[in-house]
Amino acid sequence: MNIDTRAEFAATPDKVFAMLTDKSFQEQVCEQSHATNHDVIVDGNNIKTSRDLPAPDAARPFTGATLTVVEDVTWADAGDDGSRTATVNLRVPGQPVTFNGRYQLSAGGAGSTLAFAGELKVNVPLLGKKLEEAAAPAVLAGFVTQEKVGADWLAG
Repeated sequence: MNIDTRAEFAATPDKVFAMLTDKSFQEQVCEQSHATNHDVIVDGNNIKTSRDLPAPDAARPFTGATLTVVEDVTWADAGDDGSRTATVNLRVPGQPVTFNGRYQLSAGGAGSTLAFAGELKVNVPLLGKKLEEAAAPAVLAGFVTQEKVGADWLAG
């Protein structure tokens, strides 16, 4: 299932990038996403988060009440105009769920736009599409949480 959305931030791309690669920011996103446990590693342009989250209702028969989501983001260097791209890979260890996509950070909107696009895949025969439809709102909710935390971060 394809996912494609975007957010706007009231700051330049370099400030948004600095925010996105700040460990404290990433920890706030994890906390605001209702993670019961989380771990954040920031190493230059690479960010790895692991979050224990409540499982979507449709997934609970397969995952139990909680699931762990591991996200790896690798940012490329800035272009001449300050824009950047990143690969985004999500996985749920022990489950046949993956998301492979990208971020595109560029000037625009209120200051910067962050586009998020990729493919969510649940590799379960017969039920995969239904489970993807159930999981997609959770993936999008994580992006919306990042946008809300980002707006507060940049305003403060």
